[in-house]
Amino acid sequence: MRTDVEIPSYGERLGAWHYTADSDALTGPGGRPCVVMAHGLGATRDAGLAPFAEKFAAAGADVLVFDYRGFGTSTGRKRQSVDHRAHRADYRSAIAHARALEGVDPERIVLWGSSYSGGHVIAVAADDPVIAGVISQGAAMDGLRAVLLILGYAGPGQLLKLTGHALRDVGHMMTHRAPHMIPIVGPPGSTAAISSDDGEAGYSKIMGPTFRNEMRARGILPIMINRPVTSAHKLSMPVFLVVAAHDTIAPVSAVEKVAQKVRGLVEVERFDVGHFDIYDGETFEKSSAAQVKFLRTL
Repeated sequence: MRTDVEIPSYGERLGAWHYTADSDALTGPGGRPCVVMAHGLGATRDAGLAPFAEKFAAAGADVLVFDYRGFGTSTGRKRQSVDHRAHRADYRSAIAHARALEGVDPERIVLWGSSYSGGHVIAVAADDPVIAGVISQGAAMDGLRAVLLILGYAGPGQLLKLTGHALRDVGHMMTHRAPHMIPIVGPPGSTAAISSDDGEAGYSKIMGPTFRNEMRARGILPIMINRPVTSAHKLSMPVFLVVAAHDTIAPVSAVEKVAQKVRGLVEVERFDVGHFDIYDGETFEKSSAAQVKFLRTL
């Protein structure tokens, strides 16, 4: 029930999968709900998202899973450019596409995000009150707190190195040279955007064939101003938050702050696992079942 589609977004085409609902269980007078999904920092749609999409489709929802511009099979001149502002714009393009799908109720669009995109869906929904619901797992809700985590596990020297690489890439951009790249993830002590103890093993466990372990170094700079927590008070639709209690990449305290700020109904599902353990095994089965239960209420 999955087809390859392309979604127009700011002059480019987003590579995407469209899952058609397997049943009419969630179909209402206006049509079926549609879950719009994308991945986290530098990740692509073939990195552990299909099992979630299949669960939602089996429950009776359409699902649209897309890659950001410049990643995976999407077009884009700025390849491997991590920028939350551009990613959120792509979410909006995907939402517009979902609302036009045959049989989909345009007022029952549900946003789903994980890790970096777990924060994107909060910010995007804050500007679109027609969104029916939000599911966010292991989310990066506050870039400032994420920097404090890096200080904790890697020290100030790591931040200085990353900032130096970012400024070098800015220099390349200003002088029209090829972008200066750094790894998205690497072992502890390496010069990578993520170098936590579980980062490299976690990415290796879920990444698919289109993932490239590199990003434009300038992408480090906007991370600190990426603070979806500041938009949470605007949300009046139901929100489902999955917390990985031992997360070393996305600060749990920021997710808990979002839960306090949202004006609508909030459900929190907490697991005593790390950031990457939410994608498979027993945690996936329990979490995805709870997410489907939430979807049925919308």
